[in-house]
Amino acid sequence: MSKVLVTGSQGFIAKNLIVRLKESNNEVITFDLMDDISLLNDKVKSADYIYHLAGVNRPKDISEFTVGNVDLTTTLIECVKNSGRNIPLVFSSSIQAKQDNPYGESKLSAENRLIEYSSITGNSVYIYRLPNVFGKWCKPNYNSVVATFCHNIINGLPISVNDESKILSLVYIDDVIDSFISLLDNSEKSSGVIYKEIPTVYEETVGEIANKISKFKDSRESLITDAVGYGFTRALYSTYLSYLPPDDFSYRIPSYEDDRGAFAEILKTPEYGQFSFFTAKPGVTRGGHYHHSKNEKFIVVSGVALFKFVHIVTGEVVEQVISSEDVRVLETAPGWAHNIKNIGEADLIVMLWANEIFDRNKPDTVSWEM
Repeated sequence: MSKVLVTGSQGFIAKNLIVRLKESNNEVITFDLMDDISLLNDKVKSADYIYHLAGVNRPKDISEFTVGNVDLTTTLIECVKNSGRNIPLVFSSSIQAKQDNPYGESKLSAENRLIEYSSITGNSVYIYRLPNVFGKWCKPNYNSVVATFCHNIINGLPISVNDESKILSLVYIDDVIDSFISLLDNSEKSSGVIYKEIPTVYEETVGEIANKISKFKDSRESLITDAVGYGFTRALYSTYLSYLPPDDFSYRIPSYEDDRGAFAEILKTPEYGQFSFFTAKPGVTRGGHYHHSKNEKFIVVSGVALFKFVHIVTGEVVEQVISSEDVRVLETAPGWAHNIKNIGEADLIVMLWANEIFDRNKPDTVSWEM
């Protein structure tokens, strides 16, 4: 366990870092721009490691760039000197440090102060020139297009896209924090200044980001969800969900009921099929069809079911009884007609996965008398 000082503790990146540090039982010391600067010296003295994340990027006056980015870094350096120890220091800079603008110049100046300090003392300094960072808890309508798009689209507010083809370099907050934490966990032994990079950088157009986020919202109506399990889409969807108001955590799906029971589609994917569920009252039989190519997987969630299969060419009959007390997957095979009968005394509930989205124009579902 280490004592870790995090500056800019109320910021988006710092909030995520602090949570992760505490998960590993580190003691976190915080400092924010609103705190009394006189407190910083004692905080540094008790720290084993420093993440310097405080900074200004949207000032009311241009002079605040110098105060919040350069002067604070200089003060922090003096505090480390006063401690009499070499304390590893991680600095969140920006790719704007390469650009000729007031913000970039202030970040570059802060980097140079750290480089000068490290060259004299040998203190370990790790500098990250971060591109656009996105993820949970980022402030919308501030300096993150992803946060703004997520917030506005969820709340039915307009978004502004000046150039859909503009490509952004983005890094996901979890990847940023993983890299930050690895320095502490691995106790990387080094001296001097090391420029670090986040291993995974996404290149996406503004138009595509807006399109994906709009699809996330539309998915509650269409039930069609994108491939949200990997890559940029995974990170973007997780970010999108973090902006949902709690009242919107749940949503209704269409459910179709008749004398037999109910049927509802839950989730559809363009590449991996769809999930549904149905219920059947005692004695009710559902199904009675076959497929040429489509296949399905059934799980009995509650009750007892008799699954009957008939080979449509040979007439061979196979039956299986499956109850919710014996959790197993029953899979259909093309060319075998099948139905499901509730042979229990309570309503039957069955989860169903099909390998393709149901297409009313080409359903691949042929009725069969059983």
